[in-house]
Amino acid sequence: MSEKLKQGDRVAWNTSQGTTHGAIERVVTRTIMIDGTKLKGGVNEPVYVVRSDKTGRRAGHKAGALRKL
Repeated sequence: MSEKLKQGDRVAWNTSQGTTHGAIERVVTRTIMIDGTKLKGGVNEPVYVVRSDKTGRRAGHKAGALRKL
């Protein structure tokens, strides 16, 4: 993904059940815990916390896994 992602952007990502859509809730540039999972983000490679439209669950993804809608 060459385009910068930011909080509020609508994105899609692949799961084992197919494509999922949602919105970026937070851009993480340090190590944090989200729903019991450790996310290791950095300034040069942030992790994006996204919330699924379908399930409402949160997950962390690197920019390469997300497609801006």
